[in-house]
Amino acid sequence: MLQLTYISTVRGPVAEPDVAEILRTSRRNNAAADVTGLLLYNGRRFLQALEGPEPAVRAIYARVAADPRHHAVVVLSERLVAQRAFGAWAMAAARSGDTGQDDGLAAQVDALTVELGDRTAQALFRSFARVAVPRAA
Repeated sequence: MLQLTYISTVRGPVAEPDVAEILRTSRRNNAAADVTGLLLYNGRRFLQALEGPEPAVRAIYARVAADPRHHAVVVLSERLVAQRAFGAWAMAAARSGDTGQDDGLAAQVDALTVELGDRTAQALFRSFARVAVPRAA
């Protein structure tokens, strides 16, 4: 099974209803492809871990990389794993207009990653949730 983690920056503003729709679509498509993971959005960037059958994970990542709403898409890690670290699909998101450190997002991510056995992945997601997000000009 492949586990792939990437980060991307959004083009333009993404409204809360758009983020909710992204989550709904991701849950539906990923479940159909037997892919699980964690998707975080902090108002400016997405950080996502995908895990499942290699062809399915690669297809999902290719769709994201080709999506015009994303740019600067970078794979942070890619590895074969024997078991899922992210057994259920989940998402944490900052509210639109939030800036600076979001303690609510950090608390969401801490709760989502508390049982995560992979300490490197846990640190990556928890750090992401605590990075200050500058307000768009």
